[in-house]
Amino acid sequence: MDLDVFISAHRAEWDRLEDLLRRQRRLTGAETDELVALYQRTATHLSLIQSSAPDPQLTGRLSQLVARARSAVTGTRRASWRDVTRFLAYGFPAAVYRSRHWWVPTALLSILVAALLGWWIGTHPEVQATIAAPSELRELTRPGGEYESYYSSHPAASFAARVWTNNAQAAAICLVFGAFLGLPVLWILFQNMLNLGIGFGLMSSAGRLDTFLGLVLPHGLLELTAVFVAAGTGLRLGWTVIDPGPRTRRKALAEEGRAAIGMAIGLALVLFIAGAIEGFVTPSGLPTWARIGIGIAAELAFLAYVYVLGRRAARAGETGDVDASERSATVPTAA
Repeated sequence: MDLDVFISAHRAEWDRLEDLLRRQRRLTGAETDELVALYQRTATHLSLIQSSAPDPQLTGRLSQLVARARSAVTGTRRASWRDVTRFLAYGFPAAVYRSRHWWVPTALLSILVAALLGWWIGTHPEVQATIAAPSELRELTRPGGEYESYYSSHPAASFAARVWTNNAQAAAICLVFGAFLGLPVLWILFQNMLNLGIGFGLMSSAGRLDTFLGLVLPHGLLELTAVFVAAGTGLRLGWTVIDPGPRTRRKALAEEGRAAIGMAIGLALVLFIAGAIEGFVTPSGLPTWARIGIGIAAELAFLAYVYVLGRRAARAGETGDVDASERSATVPTAA
């Protein structure tokens, strides 16, 4: 494509569309029809330029023009409670269900890595010595020590909020930066499994594995599941860069990226629940069996949510992507 010739041929149409948009409240019926036709043609022009002769300045101008025209033609749509309900009942669980072939293996492999690290640390005193001095390890693992007091040393509400913020950020990083071939995702997973393995190894070496499980399982089941979902989806996004399948790479990344952003919002809600359990249930005076039971119930509820509602929504064609009318990454074409 000769870009200069293309611009010369269509500049008048773009200028005319801009003029119509400036006075869109005072258009006649014929001018309104003209605006719609120019919007469709300009959107087609934008698509052609993006695929054949990408020019940042021209692409930016036409993108703004198409967005303004689209708003004028379709109207500004505000999110409603119906959208929120639809997202929670269909979009989010369907997106998690569709990613199950990524996050379930991610979860199993990650837990295996954490278990092996825990066994290695717990059975090798020389490895423990590289973590901290013996006196520090005793202070960390003793009854009422730093490991236990960590969950009760701050007010429950502020502790839950801090935990939720940290975990939500980690999940968002996994989802957003998964496009970088999944490398940031693997690093975050390793850090989480290393911390889990260290706690497992040190507490089991001190003969306090039951205490460790009583402190981790109430919130950890749901929390780690959310992290695994985020990591698996991030890895899936990274694989889309390598192998987009029958779709173009641009279209595949747009679709999977939009679904990933929606999942980040949904997982933030899941992690909020996990944070509330960690802040209020984990350090509570409830018996260990009751605290673990609450954690198991929360985990089973989430899995049922995904495998019942999510499977049903996915089979009905839900993908977790936004509605077609709201996809700014896809432009209409004129016949």
